[in-house]
Amino acid sequence: MEMSLLDTCIDAIKLLFSGNTELWSIIWVSFCVSITAILISAVPAILVGFLLAMVDFPGRWVVIALFNALMAIPTVVVGLTLYLLLSRSGPFGELHLLFSQPAMVIGQVLLCFPVLVCMSHAAFQGIDRRAWETARTLGAHCGRAALTISCEARFALLAAMLAGFSRIISEVGCSMMVGGNILGYTRNIPTAIALETSKGEFSQGVALGLVLLMLALVLNFTLASVRGKGQLI
Repeated sequence: MEMSLLDTCIDAIKLLFSGNTELWSIIWVSFCVSITAILISAVPAILVGFLLAMVDFPGRWVVIALFNALMAIPTVVVGLTLYLLLSRSGPFGELHLLFSQPAMVIGQVLLCFPVLVCMSHAAFQGIDRRAWETARTLGAHCGRAALTISCEARFALLAAMLAGFSRIISEVGCSMMVGGNILGYTRNIPTAIALETSKGEFSQGVALGLVLLMLALVLNFTLASVRGKGQLI
């Protein structure tokens, strides 16, 4: 059994460095979709988190609780809801987005948006609110004051973006349901791992798993490095 596992790992590493077109197209689709989703979500979600932390309005805590609840929704539930909306009989069926990369991007935006809102809200809550009030008192317009506060919370905001990206790059339920797992178009790393493992093709599944593992290590080392440099300044 140990030899079989070792052989599988060796085959997976060879597959990664062989330039296999099918393997790298899966990786490319996965990164393109997830990076697009995080870029679309980041600014609006951080803005919402900032408003929830700095602005008092009726029902504020209800909105915060709602985003906390949305953060815990299973990916397959988001995928099912989006599938029903985008299917031919759904209200947005005429857009013909089902089983496409745009549909996957929409699904991943819905998944990472609550994570970014909640974590950015927590980041801004860690900043003394008097800094915002002082900036406004000194005549700084809202945009300038918000940018100043965001710079103070930059490491926590970076951590929020990395957490949001980690949430969507590894999710399988939503991508499978709205993407359809089409080779060369909507098959990403998690859906490919699920498919190849079910077929008994463990080498490709392990190879793709190694990509996710390396990505997690790179993201965490990057965050630790940035935080360390920030503390030295």
